[in-house]
Amino acid sequence: MGRLEGKKAIILGAAGSGNMGQVMAKRFRDEGAEVLVAGRKEDELKRFSEEINGHYALCDLTVEDEINALGETALSKMGSVDIAVNATGLGFLKPFLENTREELETISALQFVGPFQFYQAMIRAMTKAGNKGGSLIQISSATATIMLNDHAAYMGSKAATDHIIRCVAHEFGEQGIRANSISPGLTRTPMTAGVEQVPGLLEAFEARYPLGRIGTSEDIAAAAVFLASDECFMTGENLQVNGGLCLRGNPTNKDRELMAQSLAAAS
Repeated sequence: MGRLEGKKAIILGAAGSGNMGQVMAKRFRDEGAEVLVAGRKEDELKRFSEEINGHYALCDLTVEDEINALGETALSKMGSVDIAVNATGLGFLKPFLENTREELETISALQFVGPFQFYQAMIRAMTKAGNKGGSLIQISSATATIMLNDHAAYMGSKAATDHIIRCVAHEFGEQGIRANSISPGLTRTPMTAGVEQVPGLLEAFEARYPLGRIGTSEDIAAAAVFLASDECFMTGENLQVNGGLCLRGNPTNKDRELMAQSLAAAS
């Protein structure tokens, strides 16, 4: 413990009870950081920030003024920003030919334009008033690298932010800013709670994980602590924190159906 002692951290996407953002916030707090959590649900943010003895701010990632205000709020409450994590996301799944322009614009606003502007605001906050550098962390997805049906818009926008992170790392490293992505696979979070109800799906994924289990938010938080710490001599990288899923690839719909049939026969 204490790997983030004295650090000031922002975690955007921590307004859902027990979600990945909140798990990371608790781990950062336990490692000694002062944490500001942000998102769109004030009641939950207020409750959770009090639980971790931190701060909160309202921020809609699709509203540029709110993103810019987030950096200023963090500076006013904590004095500096050393760590900034974007843990927002939209679990959008739809067959390729059925995606509408409106849906594409929605996911682009949340998973490309918004993150881009978040990085801009956090870089300004990290370098303001003589402060030098920090760690910028984007929660990406294994699906930005490997294929999965019905995820084209989600996958494309996540892959795009991975490349923007590389641009940030390249351009701002001389100012002491590190920028990295973390790519979970299927992870047990409130957003994926319905997965276990789909016959054969969980088992089909587990069969593709060399390490033999589905990931947890705690796995992601542990990786984020490393990226946020002074131990980290890494930038512009995408950490595949998914138990080796990318070695084998996501299961297909046929894999899931065969697994469900096998489980039904065994029972």
